[in-house]
Amino acid sequence: MFAAIGIVVLIVMVFGGFTLAGGSMGPILAALPLEFMMIGGAALGAVFIGNSMHEIKLLGGGFAKVFKGQKYSDQDHLNVIALTSNLMKLLRSEGAVALESHVTEPENSTIFSEYPTLQNDPVIRDMICDPLTLMVVSSGTLETHAVEEIIDQAIKSQLHEMHEPEHAIQSMADAFPALGIVAAVLGVIKTMASIDQPPEILGKMIGGALVGTFLGVLLAYGFAGPMASRLKQINAHDAQIYHSIKQVIVASLHGYPQPMVLEAARSGLPPAHRPKLTELMDMLRGK
Repeated sequence: MFAAIGIVVLIVMVFGGFTLAGGSMGPILAALPLEFMMIGGAALGAVFIGNSMHEIKLLGGGFAKVFKGQKYSDQDHLNVIALTSNLMKLLRSEGAVALESHVTEPENSTIFSEYPTLQNDPVIRDMICDPLTLMVVSSGTLETHAVEEIIDQAIKSQLHEMHEPEHAIQSMADAFPALGIVAAVLGVIKTMASIDQPPEILGKMIGGALVGTFLGVLLAYGFAGPMASRLKQINAHDAQIYHSIKQVIVASLHGYPQPMVLEAARSGLPPAHRPKLTELMDMLRGK
């Protein structure tokens, strides 16, 4: 929502200020379609050259995320801590055999079913179930540091995929000014080929060529750059849910009491979204 508001404000302020300063929108509107075709088309072509279809799909999802916001709500962050804590509590109290059905078939798990959003999220399910399944298979003989390394690798792989669209959008932002210059140079070439025309015609042609430079800079610093920055913020917020899973599992394996386990996960959340420890404890007591 804020991204859409920002785009409206940007367009109104830039073009509104230009108009109020006495500028005419006529030359800009006349040149804009073809200039946008050249700059936007070149950027789109570069995306296809430099990425596979998988990355292109991720890029489309990245643009959508800029407007939709975080994938995981504050309640999801609380729920994942509670869900993972309940699974680890079951492991400690009843052993690997009791845990097995919950982590090998999470879609049928009574514990997972209490959190349907997380139960239907394959990334969250795998992040929780994969290391716990290994513990079940090994009858709990895995060293804690080995489990931690497995989770770290899973998080690293997931974050790499999450950051791909962010890097692609930033690359577009870096390229737009240069592509704008390309469009402007083509406009100058066209103008030079008509050098015998009267000044009023040449003036319009030069103005149209400069629209390319203007558009390239505007797309870079007004649109693509801020979108890449916003996507980075969203990914940082969503990524914390994976670290919360890790903290609960690792702290539980170290044998910490439940308040310490909850604090290990809670303290890593962003301050603006961090619940009180008592809130988490009350939430678990209510289960």
